[in-house]
Amino acid sequence: MPSAQQLLETLVGHATVSRDSNLKLIEFIEHYLDEYGVPHTRVENDDGSKANLLARIGPEVAGGVVLSGHTDVVPVDGQPWTSDPFTLTDKGDGRLYGRGTCDMKGFIACALAQVPVWIEQNLERPIILAFSYDEEVGCLGAPRLIERLMADYPRPAAVIIGEPTLMAPVVAQKGITTLRTTVTGREAHSSQVNQGVSAIHVAARLVTKIEDIMSELRGEGRVDEAFNVAHSSLHVGKIQGGTAINIMARECQFDWEIRHLPQDGFDEVVARFDNFAEGLERELKQRAPQVSIRTEKLIETVPALADRDNREALSLCHALLGARDSEAVAYATEGGQFQRAGLSTVICGPGSISQAHQPDEYIEVTQLEAGGDFMRRLGDHLTAE
Repeated sequence: MPSAQQLLETLVGHATVSRDSNLKLIEFIEHYLDEYGVPHTRVENDDGSKANLLARIGPEVAGGVVLSGHTDVVPVDGQPWTSDPFTLTDKGDGRLYGRGTCDMKGFIACALAQVPVWIEQNLERPIILAFSYDEEVGCLGAPRLIERLMADYPRPAAVIIGEPTLMAPVVAQKGITTLRTTVTGREAHSSQVNQGVSAIHVAARLVTKIEDIMSELRGEGRVDEAFNVAHSSLHVGKIQGGTAINIMARECQFDWEIRHLPQDGFDEVVARFDNFAEGLERELKQRAPQVSIRTEKLIETVPALADRDNREALSLCHALLGARDSEAVAYATEGGQFQRAGLSTVICGPGSISQAHQPDEYIEVTQLEAGGDFMRRLGDHLTAE
């Protein structure tokens, strides 16, 4: 029976960066589950280059527990790693290094390591493994996974999203939407500023407004101190435009994001930006009819996870972990998508989010062991006396 560390070594060895296929990793897990007679189902993307995986251990009855994890990882390009990111490395310091060790192949390894034990237990309710693709680029795989789960499986009682939380139950997360705004102005010689409209200058006003919206939200008391960033946050990450220093720019484009509190919602926050942009566009069109400001979503909104309707999942975590304070996190997960489907959902997994996406990403061995303990207790909890 392979250990969680041995399985993690294999999982890390599959370089499932989101831009690439995850099928080799899915095939490995399928073969592993076949060894123990565990039924499983692929849920592929449109072109079949990537797949989610659903598997059930235990009886085909309602009230099971879903263990959800994503199989993709972020790139390592340009990061100063001191070891091969796709080889699990033990440097003797109590840490296991490699891309995805904490985010979140450690959780998947802990679950898979317990499969041989679970199949021998007389589980009264099933454990359902739900492994997704493309979480890191917008939680793109989970909707299909959840749709199949709800259609083909008896309704589960609880969902545990195994993102790294140091094994603390997280009951709320912010939602996220990424956007691209394109400004079209009117070119002119830079000495004749009264003849043109600089798309860069217009974009600068919009970027400033984006930051102002955060101040407005704070000033209105729209805060939740459960989050370490207590308000909805807006951030511009990329901007480009212009042709030459002596030409008023015809086009400028910037990519930005909204991470909204559960109680705010994306539509309410983005409406503040849209109203400002529409007014600015009307004003500028009086000087140059071709001026336009267009904003599009780069991904569909990943919904927030709200601290509600989570009694089953939270009670389960308390039963397995003991009394622990509940937390909220600013990063996005697939948790809100499961909650939107009506499932009781919390986030809880081994490792620290502070290590995620970093060079020399690692998981503490003690955290991997804690994840294994959680899986063992889960099996015992669901086993008939």
